[in-house]
Amino acid sequence: MLRDEAITKRSDLVETAIDEEIIVMRLDNGELYSLTGTAAAAWRLIDGRRDRAALVAALTEDYSAPEGRIAADIDDCLRQWRESGLIGG
Repeated sequence: MLRDEAITKRSDLVETAIDEEIIVMRLDNGELYSLTGTAAAAWRLIDGRRDRAALVAALTEDYSAPEGRIAADIDDCLRQWRESGLIGG
């Protein structure tokens, strides 16, 4: 995935929020994923229009962590989600 490419969720996902946690299920294989903390906040921001930089900027405004730390967390999330087939790219 290119860093300036809009991030999109797969169309065959079902998700629900339970308190501060987001549960995501892939309909094609039934796998479940639990997202909390920064991962849940980033997931909520993925709308098909925002790219990595937009996610980092939005989360930097909301959290008191340094931008570099948030960027590293986002990169890790995006890598894991791409490998798990939750996002395109």
